[in-house]
Amino acid sequence: MSPVINTDAVLWYNIGEFGQLGYGVPNPSDDPGSLNPGIIDLVSLAGRNLFHIMHHEDADLRIPPSINTVRRIHKLYVRLAQILASRAVPPGENNMEAQHLQPGGEIFKVYPVPYFKVRNLFMKRWAELIMMMMSEAMQHTENRKTLEISTGFAGQIGQYMQRVYRSVATELFGKTREEVRVEGFILTEQELSDYDPSVFFTSTEMVDTVPHLGHVFTEDRLSVLSDGIPVTSLPELQPWPTNLTSYYNATKKFRDANVDDSNVDDPTATAAPSAGGGPVIPQPPGP
Repeated sequence: MSPVINTDAVLWYNIGEFGQLGYGVPNPSDDPGSLNPGIIDLVSLAGRNLFHIMHHEDADLRIPPSINTVRRIHKLYVRLAQILASRAVPPGENNMEAQHLQPGGEIFKVYPVPYFKVRNLFMKRWAELIMMMMSEAMQHTENRKTLEISTGFAGQIGQYMQRVYRSVATELFGKTREEVRVEGFILTEQELSDYDPSVFFTSTEMVDTVPHLGHVFTEDRLSVLSDGIPVTSLPELQPWPTNLTSYYNATKKFRDANVDDSNVDDPTATAAPSAGGGPVIPQPPGP
């Protein structure tokens, strides 16, 4: 299983040819399993769907995704929203409780997907958000709850998929921010049928070079991944080599080894006051 490291970034599935092609898995940190069957099911559903989405030919192309991929994202959003909305219990409602049993729990499974070297930036960012969602679910407090998920959990987890869907609607269908933020917003069947990204994209974005054709796996070759891998069976995985943590750690070691005390600023020196007149950073939104 992957070690506890100082980042929860997507982990590099550096195993054989899959590692060379930049496959990734969501980061469970030190939380390998759950007592909550609802969370187990949600993580598995998202992982299996993302596996098939990211192995589609669209992921190899820099042009906007085809309607095939868009519809799959649409259906995954609707499906996850249905599950979260129907199973989430509000704070004032009693949770169902067992009286004479305790569940044994289950181990999470992950489904490695092309990620770090994916040429389609839309799909890469969608995959990133969906794997963040899975990591959040695997590490959530409610994995200790045995039968229910709360509306708080649903909101925390659902925001990632909601961000994916809003990205699809605004960037590929030209919807406004106000339209997609309406509660219950969803693209209609007519809008999906009228999909035409060339209306919004430049001619440059609509053309691409042919990708490497030797990296396309058969269904049989992918079967070692498509059934899912228990996180307890994963080898030690690390972030992608260009992860910023690795960069800053290496930079710090270099600086520590080459520090020149004669050039260290005098800690008693008084800092010059700000001249003012620069751009003012807006206050962050409230909780």
